[in-house]
Amino acid sequence: MFCLYPHQTRYRVPAAALHPLPSGVPVARAVLAAQMETAINGLWDAQPRLGDRIAIVGAGTLGCLCGWLAGQIPGCEVRLIDINPRRAETAAALGLDFSEPADACPDADLVIHTSATQQGLLSALALAGDEATVLELSWFGTREVTLPLGAAFHPRRLTLRSSQVGRLPLGQGARWDVRRRMRLALSLLTEPALDVLITGEEAFIELPRIMAELSSAPGDTLMQRIRYDCNNGDADKRARLTNV
Repeated sequence: MFCLYPHQTRYRVPAAALHPLPSGVPVARAVLAAQMETAINGLWDAQPRLGDRIAIVGAGTLGCLCGWLAGQIPGCEVRLIDINPRRAETAAALGLDFSEPADACPDADLVIHTSATQQGLLSALALAGDEATVLELSWFGTREVTLPLGAAFHPRRLTLRSSQVGRLPLGQGARWDVRRRMRLALSLLTEPALDVLITGEEAFIELPRIMAELSSAPGDTLMQRIRYDCNNGDADKRARLTNV
């Protein structure tokens, strides 16, 4: 079963909050489900088309999942862009191209920004071609950013659009609900290549230390898995995994 819930050892939820894992999705990979759900919602908002040149600025877990999904669209050229050159290995494992920002090709038909940084958003705007869309999929919290909207933004007729997983896109709302969307997210996790996004695992008791370390120096970490060690045998240990 998969359940969206804060980190704690025990909790009680309604049966409707639980999602059965599809056949072929291991528990260890199912921790990617929430990020996959966000990526799906982002692609729905972005509306990529056959043959688009798509740039993903920010090769974290979310950016990589967006890139992997977009890479399944026939004819699309998808490139992950990140300041960390070691993300090139992750991109290759997912069948995607990679560039550092200074080497990225401009004139993209669609740019998806996931780095949650001002510089990343500036890069996203710079990479967009005329009349292209830049989809903002990051979460900035209370931070403010400054953008050069008085420069080439208007004459190039760029579209800056937000996406938030808490709300289904207008085109999906009549037929989809969040439970159906989660079923889709889980069904897409049968792909073994996605295991490259899970870069570590620690016990729940180590969570305060892990959170402090990742907040100050994330390094090459993508998805950090948390293991709940119980007294009910190895099978229970395997079944109780979550992510940070």
